[in-house]
Amino acid sequence: MGYRLTISLLVTFYLQSLVAVAANVEKYLPKMQQYKQEITKPEAMLGFGLGERHIRHDQLVHYLEQLAKESKRIKLTNIGYTKEMRKQLLLTVSTPENLAQLPHLLQQAEQQSAEAPLVIWLGYSVHGDEISGSNAALAVAYYLAASNDESVQQILKDTIIVIEPSINPDGMDRFVNWVNTHRGSTENADPNHIEHHQGWRTGRTNHFGFDLNRDWLLLTQQETQNRMRYYHQYQPHVLGDYHEMGANGSYFFQPGILSRTHPLTPKTNTELTQLLATFHAKALDRDNRLYYSQEKFDDFYYGKGSTYPDINGGVGILFEQASSRGVQQDTVNGLLTFEYGIQNHVYTSLSTINGAWQNRTQFKQYRKKFYQEALKLADDEKFTGYLLTEKQDKYRLNTFLTKLKQHQINVYPLTEDFRLDGKLYQKESSYYLPLAQKQYRVIQALFNQQQEFQDNTFYDVSGWTLPLAMDIDFQTVKRTWGLDIAKTPWQLSADKTISIDRQAYAYAFEWHDFLAPKLLNQLLAHGVQAKVANRIFSAQTQSGNKSFAAGAIIIPAAIQQQPQWRELVAQYAQENQIQVFSLTTGLTPQGIDLGSGSMRKIDPVKVLLVGGKGSSQYEAAEVLYYLDEMLSIPVTVVEQSRLSTIDLAQYSHLLMVDGSYKNLSKVTVENIKLWLESGGVLFGQKRAASWLAEKEIVKAKFVSKEHIDELFDTDGLNYQDKERLAARKRIAGAIFESQLDLSHPLAYGYTDQQLPLFRNSTLIIDSYAQPFMTVANYSAKPLMSGYTDRTLVNRIANNPAIIAHDYGKGRVIVSVDNLAFRGYWLGSAKILANSLFFAKAFSASAL
Repeated sequence: MGYRLTISLLVTFYLQSLVAVAANVEKYLPKMQQYKQEITKPEAMLGFGLGERHIRHDQLVHYLEQLAKESKRIKLTNIGYTKEMRKQLLLTVSTPENLAQLPHLLQQAEQQSAEAPLVIWLGYSVHGDEISGSNAALAVAYYLAASNDESVQQILKDTIIVIEPSINPDGMDRFVNWVNTHRGSTENADPNHIEHHQGWRTGRTNHFGFDLNRDWLLLTQQETQNRMRYYHQYQPHVLGDYHEMGANGSYFFQPGILSRTHPLTPKTNTELTQLLATFHAKALDRDNRLYYSQEKFDDFYYGKGSTYPDINGGVGILFEQASSRGVQQDTVNGLLTFEYGIQNHVYTSLSTINGAWQNRTQFKQYRKKFYQEALKLADDEKFTGYLLTEKQDKYRLNTFLTKLKQHQINVYPLTEDFRLDGKLYQKESSYYLPLAQKQYRVIQALFNQQQEFQDNTFYDVSGWTLPLAMDIDFQTVKRTWGLDIAKTPWQLSADKTISIDRQAYAYAFEWHDFLAPKLLNQLLAHGVQAKVANRIFSAQTQSGNKSFAAGAIIIPAAIQQQPQWRELVAQYAQENQIQVFSLTTGLTPQGIDLGSGSMRKIDPVKVLLVGGKGSSQYEAAEVLYYLDEMLSIPVTVVEQSRLSTIDLAQYSHLLMVDGSYKNLSKVTVENIKLWLESGGVLFGQKRAASWLAEKEIVKAKFVSKEHIDELFDTDGLNYQDKERLAARKRIAGAIFESQLDLSHPLAYGYTDQQLPLFRNSTLIIDSYAQPFMTVANYSAKPLMSGYTDRTLVNRIANNPAIIAHDYGKGRVIVSVDNLAFRGYWLGSAKILANSLFFAKAFSASAL
């Protein structure tokens, strides 16, 4: 016992000695204040002071859980888990009396009551490697929990403060582990040091590699979906969004460039942002800190944390701190330390709270007027709402409707068929979305197809129209006479029971369902044999004749060797909610018979994706998310630096996303060509496609950058026109219309020739007359949504978007657009799946 006691005392003494030298949290907080002694300070639990080391997410969680136990001012909520099973926390901070009646107070806020409290939401480090925010959150949380200052107590009486201390826990730990691994015993401020340069998958993104600060509108990632449920409960009047930028910056707070604010955002929003800016400036002036505003950043794309509140009755504010990336870094402004960045974010967190509180009446009146105006604006529109329909793909339709519901938008099922402009909207697959509802501005943001803008320079994308991205048919409705809709909004229905005849001659399912590739891959991976029909046919089922389009999957009993194959068909059909038809005979009433040579056997796939330095981590993430997460198709990722050592013969498919491939050796290029000649399938996207053309792997000619420059007249331009000209030559992100060749196997599953594509580059394949190689071609007037200079639009028009051809026994498929952009572009993503399973179902010689 004496030995154990001695060890315990030594450990206690060691921890106390660490705390003694650690920076006290009070150095970040207002001077001359008293704090509750029973509230644990961060350094007492961490063993080091804020800013001395980068805290891990588990340390952050541990401290905040302790804070919630000790303070009656804090309600801690676990809102969900990330993919890597890290907690997502929300701290609700107010008086104990307010927290005790929180649901009632939030209901008052929903009803725009003048007595309702002001709600402020502070979100930190959505980019996990912009870590000063999450560290600042601990200081702010301690201050609000422990301060005895009368002004703090009054603020809490009038206010509900929500702190989201780590928006991206997985990215946070990826970055922290990198820095802590490469940090030396002696601090190194050299910007070239490895501590400041992360590996290919940076901490900026979440587990899948997605930028969570682009997902507020799109709602593809679990972290965002978890947050959104609570965001709409709290409905914050003000939201602070805390980031970092390049080391050579200073400190930024909004408003940004005023001409780049989205027109749906009321002018009063900008005025209130400017009002709060005076509080931020005063807080930073006290310590002589450099900062700037009204330049560089914009408020256009509503999918960011600082802009989503702007169409939800709140005011979102972006804060950007110059990043030390490690503990310290030499910059043009001198030595930048991690502590310095944390301090700035603490200053502006408290200035946001103070400024919003002092002007709480204005913010609450603004919200009330915002929703009153929304209904008036809806009434002033020349149409009443949208009709939505998707006959074939229930999964894609339900995903679309679910996103609308998550944004608090009501959509109503049709109870009777409705005809509009000669088109029949069937009640089983059609819905009405009225404009006259609280979320009018969100509806317009999601459906808007604006193409003309006051300022043509964009920090992010200019077009993101949700139904175009998800390939959902939509049409404006000018009159509702004769339109019969349900009284209650759409709700996701329970899964239906999928049954099959266990004695069937064969089974078949259509390819138009979004999860059809998942079902097919699951069957192939478990040894079930399948074929694809390359021509239309009808077949006899127990309930009568059924017509099947080309691309239908056939599972004949005659070729099966897996003893449990029928059970597997039933299991995975039920899991994916895909109707599998039981066929009674191989003789078809119309079209090819089941034993026809036009029923082509499908081989299992083994996919290799080229990643690592040089490859876009975002586009690689999007492909991975679609194939691995959504379709359960495993993908092997190999860095460019290792590609030369890989035996390509092990793989059926090689995927190359946007990036620079100039460092691939001649040997690697020759290996790819030999693999293709032997039967491999290569898919290339954007700059990978142009690189493949340079290496004469894909037979296509790309328009040169010099040619694009020559399209723009520079006569008479002054230096001040430089930025504007650069904006004209750039496609930040817009939606273009392509026309699919529906007879091509890579278009199996599509029923509409029009396919919207997302374009964020100026890569153009020159049009040519080679037959049968073009899968999708841009239309004559291709711009559908967003900004692109008319000169570029005209140059892109009528040129190929997706081409495919033979290479020996193999196939090459390339796209100049991002087919799975940000995980929500479900319309064109299917081309990727078709490239996996149907590449050998076509043959097109490259002349």
